[in-house]
Amino acid sequence: MSQRRVSWLINGLLGLLALLTLFPLIWMVSVALMPTGASSNYPPPLLPAHPTFIHFQQLFAQQHMGRYFLNSLIVATSATLLALLLNAMAGYAFAKLRFRGRDTIYAVLLAGLLIPAQVTMIPLFGLLKLMGLVNSYAGAVLPSAASIFGIFLVRQYALSIPEDLLDAARIDGASEWRIFRSVVLPLLVPILVTLGVFVFLATWNDFMWPLIVLTGRDMQTLPVALAGLSREHIQDNELMMAGAVVTVLPVLILFLVLQRFYLRGILLGSIKG
Repeated sequence: MSQRRVSWLINGLLGLLALLTLFPLIWMVSVALMPTGASSNYPPPLLPAHPTFIHFQQLFAQQHMGRYFLNSLIVATSATLLALLLNAMAGYAFAKLRFRGRDTIYAVLLAGLLIPAQVTMIPLFGLLKLMGLVNSYAGAVLPSAASIFGIFLVRQYALSIPEDLLDAARIDGASEWRIFRSVVLPLLVPILVTLGVFVFLATWNDFMWPLIVLTGRDMQTLPVALAGLSREHIQDNELMMAGAVVTVLPVLILFLVLQRFYLRGILLGSIKG
């Protein structure tokens, strides 16, 4: 078999796998645009015969989906910004600053990765309750503001920053904060974008923690609200799919916009780590 035919065969198989991967997303959008009950026909249509946006109108006009969307946006954005700031500072400190007990503290942090997140939910909820942060944006944001994985990711990348560059800045009289802000942060952009995508996706899609800490209906995030909606409209497949589209679309757009930086951070991190 010629090289050209092998290339066509491989590309065809990859295209088929990509189509199979995208089919659930395409089906979700297709059902969301169908009239009520159309997806229950047998055999179900692949594409809507008469596309309609009535389900999206119902979500925002009657089911208050706009409020839940705003809640998710506030929580995910705030958690991402705080995580980028705190993880960047901590990761840089563990990588380049020398202080007593640095390696011991870092080893203890890494050991914390072995503890399942579900184990810490009850004590964390009790702590937030004592602080009066239950059913508040702060209660949903703070647990995601810094993570052991984020510190590890930034530290591994920051190890590649040349010591001579930092020493030159210190000789010029720059403070440690100035070095971090003007020298280190620009060099960390690829890994920070990667970390930001991780945190935003995890926070946006998180169901368990918002369900526990956000007790008021008006504070619910999209995944929690969508689960409640499925109980009230269990037979309305089209409405459920419209809600799923509203939930998935923002993170899909974010990933497509930032995928170049995201992949660069992943590749450079794997090489430099």
